Amino acid sequence: MTLLRRLARRADPDPGAVALRARAVRFDWVGTPLHWMPDEPIASHLINALNLLLPEGERMFCAAYGEALPLVRDERLRAAMLGFVGQEAVHADTHERVLHEVLAAAGIDPGPYLRQAEFLFRKTLGPRADGAVQMLVERLTFIACLEHFFAYLGDWVLNADLERFGADPRMADLYRWHGAEEVEHRHVAHDVAVYFGAGYLRRSAVMSLTFPVFLLLLLRGTRFLVRQDPALPDHRYPLLLLRVGAAMWRGALPGVPSLLRSAASTFVPGYDPGGVGSTAQAVAYLAQSPAARAAAS
Repeated sequence: MTLLRRLARRADPDPGAVALRARAVRFDWVGTPLHWMPDEPIASHLINALNLLLPEGERMFCAAYGEALPLVRDERLRAAMLGFVGQEAVHADTHERVLHEVLAAAGIDPGPYLRQAEFLFRKTLGPRADGAVQMLVERLTFIACLEHFFAYLGDWVLNADLERFGADPRMADLYRWHGAEEVEHRHVAHDVAVYFGAGYLRRSAVMSLTFPVFLLLLLRGTRFLVRQDPALPDHRYPLLLLRVGAAMWRGALPGVPSLLRSAASTFVPGYDPGGVGSTAQAVAYLAQSPAARAAAS
């Protein structure tokens, strides 16, 4: 599988415009270990922290696009937005199942963190009763910034050799399937924000806030999971940061230099999300994802 991903990326035949569509997937989480990379428990928890954020976050994406769609007259963009919403809705439902069937089954209570995520995405970033268009533009710009990082993470996980850390194949497929769709639809959020008038200065300002907040939320989620893990000692943030850094150095997590380069690329005038990942590689993985094939059988 690793060789297939690398060959697809190396060849990189441009498939042209891809019609976005939601794909059914079927995962069997019975017996999935909490440390799904047994050699990297901290990295397992940091990546699992995405399960705490993604369901509420991606439902907020769908709600914002539901508000925006009636204002869009470009039919091609409308079609892309509908495909994006369909994919994000499946992502949210699939990651929510992990909360109950993997984390809760292992004795982790996600409730306290989820309530904070609900407040952030439903109240702070949710729809406004007055329907203010400028607030909608801010939310669409925030989504575009987050989608840049999700595409970056998708490209990383498609090319990371998680198997050398003993990765559970179901969890590896979950993140690679999701990551491949993030790469596949990486243009949409940026195009929507630009369509609604989010210029360079607005996008740069929102990215300056989004990048550190996203990292802090992930780190907070990681500590939340570690504190509830009976197999690990509690970690104060300094020790946790050291262990996260060590996992990055070993390749179990994206490294800080590549994260910073990715964030910095969005500040270049004329930034185009097409430079993040390979559509050909993403489509190739989606065609052979075990969960997608299981749902189709």
